Amino acid sequence: MSFCWATITVKNLEESLSFYQDIVGLTVDRRFQAGPGMEIVFLGNGETKVELIGNKEVKEVNIGPHISLGFKVDSLDDKMEFVEEKGIPIQSGPFQPNPNTRFFFIQDPNGLTIQFVEVK
Repeated sequence: MSFCWATITVKNLEESLSFYQDIVGLTVDRRFQAGPGMEIVFLGNGETKVELIGNKEVKEVNIGPHISLGFKVDSLDDKMEFVEEKGIPIQSGPFQPNPNTRFFFIQDPNGLTIQFVEVK
């Protein structure tokens, strides 16, 4: 068994797509219409993908406060500087629970917590 993707229903597909491409650094794997008023985009180039679902019928999304997606970065300091330059507030951190791991959190346009982690 393998983990395929995490699905996020979004308020605004273009805004969310821009965030995951420009801020997180994911690339579009595939994008397609999934019925009237519904479009799906899979992002990522590894085994596990992020799936964004844009549905014109959905006006509000509810994302639990205890769910996050984590993304590994080469330099936490560079990523922190990058998101701050883009006007995205750091929600919390940076934290260093051990000598080899540092991370911080931001939120995507839908309120989903995104974690960037550097592992030495």
